[in-house]
Amino acid sequence: MDTLLEILKYTLPALIVFLAVYFVLREMVRSQDKEHKMEIILENQRLITPVKLQAYERLILFLERISLESLIMRVNRPGMTTQQLHREMLQAIRSEYEHNLSQQLYISPNAWEVIKNARANMLKIINTMYEKFKPDAPALEYSKSLMEELMEMEKQPTQAAIEFLKAEVNRIF
Repeated sequence: MDTLLEILKYTLPALIVFLAVYFVLREMVRSQDKEHKMEIILENQRLITPVKLQAYERLILFLERISLESLIMRVNRPGMTTQQLHREMLQAIRSEYEHNLSQQLYISPNAWEVIKNARANMLKIINTMYEKFKPDAPALEYSKSLMEELMEMEKQPTQAAIEFLKAEVNRIF
């Protein structure tokens, strides 16, 4: 019995010291791990913020480029028919959209949905107006009708989307 007490007299304090050191070291390692994770998060934010801003810039440029007045000015050439202008505008929108598809990675799902809706509405306007003309009619008449339609709108779909993106950027940054 004396030997058991003698063993406990030395091992019990050693066990208490060991457990105390173990818990202190464990908390210290956890704290350092949290600090390291925070540093990584901050570094990632520092690197990704410019990329996110650039994505918003590119998408605003996309919306500007698919606006009716921009499309007409860019793709309309003298002597074009309504069918040719229609096809060129649809191709320009498709090309611009495909060029900017990867930007959805850096913006909110709501913002991407607004951009898709603006694109769809622009296509709808272009196609609806096209149905009112003969394919071989001069493109000038078609473009005038598109511009008149634009003037009647309170806000062009692309302009509403641009305002949404600007508001989101102001909210985030």
